[in-house]
Amino acid sequence: MTAVPQSFLHVVEPAVGESIVRLVPGNRVTLGRAPSNDIILHDERASRVHAEIVSGPDGWLVHDLQSRNGTTVNGTAVVSERPLAAGDVIGIGLVQIAFTDGEPPTGAGQSLGPSDTIAGDVPGDAEWIASITHRRSRSRLLETISESAGTAPRVGRAAADLCRLAFALAAADDARGIARLAVDSALQGTAATRGIVLLPARLGDAALDRTTVDMVAPTASTPDPWPGTIPRAAAATVLLTDEAVLACGESVLGGAATTIAAPIRSRGRPVGVMHLEVEAGGAATPDDLEFVMAVCDALGVALDNLAAREVLSTRLATAADENERLRRRLGEETHMVGASPALQGILGQMQRVATTKATVLVRGESGAGKELIARAIHDSSDRSSGPFVCLNCAALSETLLESELFGHEKGAFTGATERKIGKFEAAHRGTLMLDEIGEMSPAIQAKFLRVLEGHPFERVGGSGRVQVDVRVVAATNRDLERAVAAGDFRRDLYFRLKVVEIIVPPLRRRPEDIEPLAAHFLSRFAAETGRKLRGFTPEAIEAMQVYHWPGNIRELRNVIERAVVLSQDELIDVHELSLSHLAVPGDTDNPAALRLGPFVPVSIEEMERRHVLATLEAVGGNKTKAATILGIERSTLDRKLAKWARV
Repeated sequence: MTAVPQSFLHVVEPAVGESIVRLVPGNRVTLGRAPSNDIILHDERASRVHAEIVSGPDGWLVHDLQSRNGTTVNGTAVVSERPLAAGDVIGIGLVQIAFTDGEPPTGAGQSLGPSDTIAGDVPGDAEWIASITHRRSRSRLLETISESAGTAPRVGRAAADLCRLAFALAAADDARGIARLAVDSALQGTAATRGIVLLPARLGDAALDRTTVDMVAPTASTPDPWPGTIPRAAAATVLLTDEAVLACGESVLGGAATTIAAPIRSRGRPVGVMHLEVEAGGAATPDDLEFVMAVCDALGVALDNLAAREVLSTRLATAADENERLRRRLGEETHMVGASPALQGILGQMQRVATTKATVLVRGESGAGKELIARAIHDSSDRSSGPFVCLNCAALSETLLESELFGHEKGAFTGATERKIGKFEAAHRGTLMLDEIGEMSPAIQAKFLRVLEGHPFERVGGSGRVQVDVRVVAATNRDLERAVAAGDFRRDLYFRLKVVEIIVPPLRRRPEDIEPLAAHFLSRFAAETGRKLRGFTPEAIEAMQVYHWPGNIRELRNVIERAVVLSQDELIDVHELSLSHLAVPGDTDNPAALRLGPFVPVSIEEMERRHVLATLEAVGGNKTKAATILGIERSTLDRKLAKWARV
C-alpha cells in the first residue's frame, strides 16, 4: 500500500477561522459537529459525524457517512467515497477544507510553516513544527458539554475532572501551587505521563504586550525536577500562534513521543505554556488536546484571580495603613484642648450624653468648635464604628437641601441622572451632624421632624419608604427662640431638638484656653511644615490673651498656621500674629452681648424707637412679624411708626 507523505488539510470555517491538520498515514480523520471528531465543525448543516478521510491504496479518500446535507469535492457531491488530489476542496456546509501535499499551506490565519521565524530562533523548530498533526485555537469542550456528556462518556469524565480542578484552583493561594494542580489534572485526564508548566516571573504586567519563549521558565512539572531540556520549540510555537498543538516528535528523554502543548492565557493573551508528553506506545487524541486546552483556560482564570487577589490585598493593606494614619490625625484634630471651667463643664456634658440616644443641640458662635463637639460625642458613643456625616444646612437651597438630606430617585428633577442616597441613609447606624439648623426652610423642617420622630421617609421623586437609625446632633449660631417667635422655626421641632443643649462659649469668654490652644496648633503645624519653633514671645502671648477673637478657635488656628509658615525666628513674636479689627459678634447664649461699644445714655422712648426700628429691619419690613416679636398689636405698631415719622 502506497501512502502519500506530508499531506495536510487546510480548514477554513467562517465561525472560528482557519486551522491546519496534518494527515498521518494509517490514521482515520473524522469530521462533524460532535466533540469526539478529529475535526469539529461549527456549522448547523454538518451532521454529528459527517464524513471521514482515510488513506487508501493510492492515496487519501473522503467518505460521506450518510450525512443529512451531503459532502462535496470541488462542488460535486460525494456519493460514497472520492479520491483526493492536491488542490481539491471539500465542502461541508459553509466549511471549506483544502487538501494539499508536500509543505503546509502558507498565508492561513492560523498556519505556521517550517520557514516561519519563531521567537528565540530555537534550533530544530522546523522539524518539530512539521510533526504537528492537529491545531486548535479555542477549546470547544465546555461549549458542547451539555449536549454531548450523555452520549460520550469521555466528555462526562472530562466535566467531572474540570469541576474538581476548579474547586482545587479556587483554594490555592500561590502560582506554583495552581500550576501544580493544573498539570496533575491534565496528566490524569489524558494518556500523558510527563508534563511541565512554563510561566513568566511576573504575571499581569501591562507593559508586556507579548510574551516570548525567553520570558517563561518552569513553574511546576511532573516529575519534579523536569528531566531533560525545556521544550523551547513547542513553547515558542504556542506563544507565537496562540494555538494548542498535537504533534508526533521526540521526547525530552529521547525516542518517539506524542506531545501536547497548549497556551495559558491571561486577559485574552498567551502568557505561558503547558507541555505534556505521551510515552512511546501510548497515543494522544484530539480529545486529549481539547481537554488540555480546557485545563489551561481554567489555569489562566485562576492565575488572573490570584493576581487580582494579590492586588486587592495590597490595596487593602495600604488602605488600612492610610486609615490608621488618618484616624490618628483625626484624633489629634478632634482632641479638645484647654483647662477652663467652661470647657470642663462641656466635657462632662458630652460624657453623660454620649452613652444615650438623645438628640443634642449645640449652640455657639461660628468657629467655636461645634463640629468638634459633635464628633467627640460620636466617637464616645456606641455608634463610633458607624459613619459620622456632616451637612451645612445654610449652604444649599431648599430643593438641594431636601435632596441632600433624603436623597432622590433617577429623573426626580432636571439633572437627576441616577439614584442618590441622602445624608440620613449615609449616616445609618451612625451620627448625622446638621450645622446651621436654623437656616432650614419650614417645608423641610416638617419632613425632618417626622424622621426625628422615627418615621420612615421617601426619597425625592420616589415612593419607597426608607427607615434609618440615626442619631442627630444639630448646631446653630442663631437665636432659635427669636426665630420661633417670628414664625421662622417650628416650635415642635425646636423642642424636639432641644433634648440636650450644649452651650459653647466663645473663645474670648474662656481666656484660660487661649495659650494651650495656641501651643497645640504651633506643635501641629510645625510638625507638618518641618519648622523648628520653640514657642511664643511673652508679648505674643499677651497680645493673644487681650485680643477678642471674633472668629473664635477657627481664627486662632489660622493665625497660628500663618505665623508658623512666615516666622523667621524660633519664637513667634507679636508682629507675626495677623490679628483683625472686626467687631465681636453677639453671643448666642448671652443676648446682652449684642450691645457693642461704650454705653450711651438715652431716654426710654428713644431706646424703644431704636429697638422697634431694628426689629422691623431684621424681619425685612414685615410689620406683622415685627409686632409678634415685639409682643404688641399690629395697630399699635402702626401708630408708633406714624408718630415717629412726624417727629
